[in-house]
Amino acid sequence: MKQLTKAEEDIMQILWRLKKANVKAMIEQFSEPKPAYNTVSTIVRILENKGFVDYEKEGKGHIYFPLVAKQDYSNQSINKLVDNYFQGSFKSMVSFFVKKNDMNIEDLESVLKEINKKNP
Repeated sequence: MKQLTKAEEDIMQILWRLKKANVKAMIEQFSEPKPAYNTVSTIVRILENKGFVDYEKEGKGHIYFPLVAKQDYSNQSINKLVDNYFQGSFKSMVSFFVKKNDMNIEDLESVLKEINKKNP
């Protein structure tokens, strides 16, 4: 799966949230200053070419929807982060966040509960 640019990911976040939307509805989701219609339309076409979105015709326009689930993209992105910055070690990543981001004991306990759920 290809990595998305920041602008592409912003559009995907909107589509994941809305499920289906035309370009105008996507633009409405942005805070000010809102991007130009042509900019969003171009990014959506790039996402279509990358296989992330598809569309159905509605009148003269298109309604876009995601082909890639947010969870699938998130998993791929996290794995790439771990591979590129933590030599493939989730332990190193968690250790980094504990040391550098002042992760509190409640956060750590929450992570441990999730791990225990997955590996009883």
